[in-house]
Amino acid sequence: MTTQKLKILFVISATRKNKKGLAPLICRITFQGKRKPFSTGIFIDPAKWSNTLQEDIPIDDEDSQINTELSLIKNEINQAFLFLKIQKKQFDVEDIYLKYKGDDIKTAKTLMEVFTLHNTKMESLINIEYKKATYSKFIEAKQQVEDFIMHQNKKKNILLEDITLKFLHDFDYYLKTEKNFKQITINKSIQRVKKIIKLAISEGFLTTDPFIQYKPKKVINNVVYLTPEELSKLENHVFYQPRLDQVRDLFIFCCYTGLPYQEMSTLKKKNIVKKFDNKLWIEIYRQKTKKQLSVPLLPKAILILKKYQESKNILPIISNQKFNSYIKEIAVIVGIEKKLTHHIARKTFATTILLYNDVPMEIVSELLGHSKISTTQEHYAKVVQKKVSEHVSNLSKKLNK
Repeated sequence: MTTQKLKILFVISATRKNKKGLAPLICRITFQGKRKPFSTGIFIDPAKWSNTLQEDIPIDDEDSQINTELSLIKNEINQAFLFLKIQKKQFDVEDIYLKYKGDDIKTAKTLMEVFTLHNTKMESLINIEYKKATYSKFIEAKQQVEDFIMHQNKKKNILLEDITLKFLHDFDYYLKTEKNFKQITINKSIQRVKKIIKLAISEGFLTTDPFIQYKPKKVINNVVYLTPEELSKLENHVFYQPRLDQVRDLFIFCCYTGLPYQEMSTLKKKNIVKKFDNKLWIEIYRQKTKKQLSVPLLPKAILILKKYQESKNILPIISNQKFNSYIKEIAVIVGIEKKLTHHIARKTFATTILLYNDVPMEIVSELLGHSKISTTQEHYAKVVQKKVSEHVSNLSKKLNK
C-alpha cells in the first residue's frame, strides 16, 4: 500500500475567458510527483476566485452552488484514491483520474506481455520489414528473459515497473554464468530487451526507462581475416572436388567484393551493371541495412563471374550451413590455421584488400554498406592503427637516410 499523499488543487485558466468574461476552472491532481489536470466544466468570474481558500467567494446562490460542486469533485477524487489504496496494488495519478471518472483503471503490464505484443507485430511484418531470422532472434530473446526471471524469482514474468538497472545487470550476469554467452552475444540480447522497453514506453505502459543509466559492457573486437599470403595460398590451390572448388571461388569472390552471404546468394545478372566509369559494378539492395549497396568489381572478382557465366545462375548456389562447413574443410586442406566462415571473406575485403591498400575509412564504410561510419571504425580501428604504424615506420626510415 502506498503512503504518498494525494493533492487536489483547483486553478482558473484566466487566459481562456469566454465572451461573458468567465474563465474555466481546472482541477489538478498530484500524486507521486506526477500531475493530472482536467477540466471541471465550471466557469467562474476570475475576480471572485480565492486560490487560497480554494472556493468562489460567495456573493449569491450561484457562487454557493459552484463551491458545492467543487466539494463534490474533491470528495469523489478522494474516494477513488481510497478505493485504490484498499486494493493494495500499485497505481498512479492516471489510475486515480480514471477511477474518479468511473472508467476501468489501466492494468499494470508485464514484460512478457509486451514481448508478445512486439513479436506478434513483427511476425506479421516478416518479408515486409523484417527477415524471419530477425523474428526468430526475438523469440529466442523472450525465452532467455523468461528463463532468467524463473531462475531469479521463481516466476515466469515480471511487471514492467519492477524492471530496474539491477535487473539488467543481473540478466547480463545470468547470461554470462548460466548460459556461457560471450559478451557480444549478451549485448545483443539486452539490446533486444531495450527495444521491448522502448515499445512499452511508447504505448504508455511504462513511464521510467530503466535503460537510461545502463551502459553495455565493451567488447574487444579481434578482427579475423586472411593475410595477403593466406589469400594467395587459397587462390592458387588446386581442388579436385567440384564442391570445394566452387566454395573456394565463392569465398574469393566475396574477398574482392565484400558481399555478405545473403547478397552473394541472391546475386543476379541484373545486379551487374556498367556505370559512369565504364566499369562493372554490383548494384544490390542490402537486406540488413535497407540500403543500396554499390561495389566496383575488381579483376579477380570478374574472373570468377566469367568462370560461371555459362551456368544457370550467376554464381553456384549453396546453403550458408554447407558453405561454412566446406570452407572449414578447405582451410585444413590449404593449411590456414583460422576458423574460416563466410563472414571472414567480408573482413578480408575490408582489411587486406581495402585498408591495407590505403583506401580511406569512409570509402571502406560505403563499400561494406554500413549504415554509419562509426560501425566501420569500431570494427577496424586496430587495423588502421597497424597501417599508421607502418607508414610512420617507413617515414622514420626515409628521415634517417
